[in-house]
Amino acid sequence: MFTLRLATPADLPAIRELIPLSAEALSPGFYTPEQASSAIRYVFGPDTQLIADGTYFVAEAEGEIVACGGWSWRRTLYGGDQMKAADDPALDPAHEAARIRAFFVHPAWARRGIASAIMKACVDAASAAGFRRLALMSTLPGEPLYRAFGFVAGERITDTLPDGVGVPFVPMEREL
Repeated sequence: MFTLRLATPADLPAIRELIPLSAEALSPGFYTPEQASSAIRYVFGPDTQLIADGTYFVAEAEGEIVACGGWSWRRTLYGGDQMKAADDPALDPAHEAARIRAFFVHPAWARRGIASAIMKACVDAASAAGFRRLALMSTLPGEPLYRAFGFVAGERITDTLPDGVGVPFVPMEREL
């Protein structure tokens, strides 16, 4: 059993703890330890704008946050606050895809339908905001999950992070 709700600034410490736990547990077999460490340092992290916009969800179980994820009507496709260097303007729902952002599930709570519940909440909210498409940048371990949600993969990209480590990601889209 879990409950889903919008994240608040008070949730940031728990989200900051959850993200590396999730990323480290899912990375073996997809990323080298160096790639996982670099992505955790430079890419994965909370985007506080999503919380301020009211588009980021947390799942709670047994009194703890066990998953998080959200959507956005802003241009940023992926990455936490540590990646942002510019304004994050609004998207045009008639012509652009809403963003699916920063899904992380505690390894002990994986494969229990939590990510599906968060995705449904995101799809419903983006649709209600007038969007007709969704886009995201998937990690390699996340690609099968997003395919199951109906996303279609584009060509892999490699993001060279500030420490020089190249980390592959997969752009994905789907219609609403």
